[in-house]
Amino acid sequence: MYILSGDIGGTHTRLALGSAAHGGIAIEQRETFSSPAFTSLGEIVGDYLSAHQIEASVAAFGVAGPVREGISRITNLPWEISVQALRQQLGLRAVYLMNDLEALAWGIECLAEDELVSLHAGDALANGNRAVIAAGTGLGQAGLYAGARSWHPFATEGGHCDFAPETEREWRLLQHLHRQFTHVSWERVLSGPGLVGLYEFLLLEHNAATPDWLSSAETTSGAEITARALHQSDALCVEALRWFVHLYGREAGNIALKMNATGGVFLGGGIAPQILPALQDGTFVEAFLNKGRMRPLLEDIPVKVVCSDLVALQGLSHYATLKAGAK
Repeated sequence: MYILSGDIGGTHTRLALGSAAHGGIAIEQRETFSSPAFTSLGEIVGDYLSAHQIEASVAAFGVAGPVREGISRITNLPWEISVQALRQQLGLRAVYLMNDLEALAWGIECLAEDELVSLHAGDALANGNRAVIAAGTGLGQAGLYAGARSWHPFATEGGHCDFAPETEREWRLLQHLHRQFTHVSWERVLSGPGLVGLYEFLLLEHNAATPDWLSSAETTSGAEITARALHQSDALCVEALRWFVHLYGREAGNIALKMNATGGVFLGGGIAPQILPALQDGTFVEAFLNKGRMRPLLEDIPVKVVCSDLVALQGLSHYATLKAGAK
């Protein structure tokens, strides 16, 4: 059985066909679309099905936002997605809709060992809870608990919890961001736009001129900051990325404690693989472990970076296959 799967983000929408193969999930006919260039998910899916002459009967979509009773309003897009509307519009037998981090969590079991990079070895409990955190256009978080035969992922909106400063500089950052957003969540500092915001704040702190290369497009600017930081060609970019990595470690430690994730923490999303050298220099792990009396607990929790861009698509197909087998 082929599953039409879609990973719907604020920047990109990726569609593919998934099928069970050799105990795993095979992904075919991948195509990426610019999400803001379309008015709805239905429009993108319609174009995809027409272009590939595909007659799918089941679809599963992961969306960057909360899902309630089969409906989602995308956090970083002016879209409303409805299971019922998609099923009727596209003539599908079944449509499944879930938060994109829940989709990613469903895909953890589908990963090969070489698609994971260890940041901290730890000593995982076989049936311990797991946590997933993913910085990208936004900041997604999810959890998994062990059932009798398989893992059970669940979505959260933890990325929108209040950002908590721990230094004088971060108090100044919070005040700066509060003037822009009123509610300052972890997503405001730990995402692609968040990295740009950290860099812009450092420009103000250092009384430095705005460089010509800094674009109004946050995705372009974030990539430029990352590249300059990794090449050590711009001191403020290096400082911004190091700060970002420190914050990533802190919030990963927070979710590990909240989930009691003794089975491991997984870093998904588009940013982590791109900044892997910065994540490996010790800054992230020290921030992750620095939880006072809980440090011994965190020392036993493995932390791994997901380096496959197929994991959410695989997770969606895996979920839909399990649902079909249960009927």
